[in-house]
Amino acid sequence: MKNKTPWVRIVLVGLTIVAVLVLIAPIAHCQAAPGAFQRITLSDAIEQALKANLNVLLASSRVDEAQGTEARRRAAALLPRVNAQTYASAQNRNLRAFGISLPGMPTVVGPFSNYDVRVYAQQNVIDLESYRTWKASGQTGSTARLDEQDARDLIVRAVAGLYLDAQSAEARVNAAHSRVTDSETLLKLATDKHDAGTATGVDVLRAQVQLANDRQSLLEADNQLKQSMLQLARNLGLNPATPLELAQPLRYASLKQNSAAELVPPALAARADYLSLASQRKALVLQQQASRARFYPKLSVNGNLGELGRSIGSMQTTGAIQGQIDFTVFDRDREGDAAELAARLRRVDEQMDDMRRGVDEEIREALLTLDSTDRQVGVAAEGQQLAERELRLAQDRFEAGTANNVEVVTAQDQLARAEENYILAVSRHVDAKCALARALGNTQKNTLEFMAAE
Repeated sequence: MKNKTPWVRIVLVGLTIVAVLVLIAPIAHCQAAPGAFQRITLSDAIEQALKANLNVLLASSRVDEAQGTEARRRAAALLPRVNAQTYASAQNRNLRAFGISLPGMPTVVGPFSNYDVRVYAQQNVIDLESYRTWKASGQTGSTARLDEQDARDLIVRAVAGLYLDAQSAEARVNAAHSRVTDSETLLKLATDKHDAGTATGVDVLRAQVQLANDRQSLLEADNQLKQSMLQLARNLGLNPATPLELAQPLRYASLKQNSAAELVPPALAARADYLSLASQRKALVLQQQASRARFYPKLSVNGNLGELGRSIGSMQTTGAIQGQIDFTVFDRDREGDAAELAARLRRVDEQMDDMRRGVDEEIREALLTLDSTDRQVGVAAEGQQLAERELRLAQDRFEAGTANNVEVVTAQDQLARAEENYILAVSRHVDAKCALARALGNTQKNTLEFMAAE
């Protein structure tokens, strides 16, 4: 047994190690998971933001509130009211207090009791004021839903802008990486030529300075990209530490659209903010009709049915039904109410006129920017191609020994400016697409369609 003990211990230690590894493996996997990058498309970003944004959540709660108000007013205007009541009482009466005094009759009679179990019902048959107030509350519900859609459209526009900022920052990082690679190649070439005696120490030093500058630019671009990702994650309702990776890089795709005169009418029919004002106007018109209906007669029917008796065993069925017509003879408050509604209606009309002009302006401005940036992208692309050609020629001249690397460094700077011009032009073109998508209404649908080629 003594000879077997060390082997048993070895087996036990081995099993313990395996068990520990099995337990640690899931923990290690869970700890490594947060480091994995989450690839996110523009569509994913929009959907995530719409689920998490506070303004959208508040607008949704206002829709629920408006629906509750509409249901309450519908019940008050159209549905019957029914309630039940039961009681039992025991009492005596002082007849003299009621002016009853006869010879031989006692002053106080009783005690006597009675029991009553009854159902009461009331139904408005004609009540135009309540009916039109209910219809106006229905328009208020429509307004709340349109306001919610407008809030969603604003979030889509904002998220598209943030995604574009991240795309632009990523494009600058890629361009900076390319410049660092070119500078490293230049430094190697200058060092090799210096070692071969065909270049001076100034050429090497100049290449080192250029490489240091490009590395500095790369660090700045990388920091800007990280900040853009932080801001994007924050506005998507994610933990800012969530590592994100863009699934769609910055790309140029031309977009052809009709003239502004053709786009404005369908845009007004699709813009939630404009339709919200139109819904508010309808609600105010219905409220005016309800205010005028104050002087119309109101017809209602009410009644009751139940059991009444002095004891439970002697209860008998009794009831009543009656029709009632109400007339408003004098209501001074109606004049003030009418003046208030008229003022609110004028205000909404002025807002609608202003928004029609605003939508027209937004569409025309987006189309102008789209056309201008479309041409800017063409010019910037041509300038980038020329700068790349100039750099290749300067590199060839330096490698052949017909010039120093001043031309190469100058060409690298020219290429850096050309790349930045191209990134700016494409970014402005994409932003013009986003602005046009917002101006046309149906912002989410249009944005994703306009960016489908990106």
